[in-house]
Amino acid sequence: MPAWTDSELSKIGAADELKIASQRPDGSLRGDVIIWTVRVGDDIYVRSAYGSTNPWYRRAVASGLGRIKAGGVQKDVEFVDAAADDHAAIDAAYHAKYDRYGPAIVGSVVGPDAASATLRLVPRGA
Repeated sequence: MPAWTDSELSKIGAADELKIASQRPDGSLRGDVIIWTVRVGDDIYVRSAYGSTNPWYRRAVASGLGRIKAGGVQKDVEFVDAAADDHAAIDAAYHAKYDRYGPAIVGSVVGPDAASATLRLVPRGA
């Protein structure tokens, strides 16, 4: 699988928000949903603030494919489950990036409940 470039990682990692759209069965994209994103090492992650029942999350998991836009980067991606041992680092990244919004808001994307609704974004194609 292709990897993120250093430039893409930097731009997406620095962006406060990411637009995410899952792919429909016919190959077209659904409308963008704006969410928070974090970079951990050479990976980009997103979490559903309202758990795995959130419609955008369910559609992303069902399709496995989509497109993201953040920091001037637009990329077709695969949605992959995050590894269980990555969740502590993902929590720390969300805290470091978004704690300025307060514990109630950040609390929706950290911890065990949020971990179950975490996707790693993997670039598609070259």
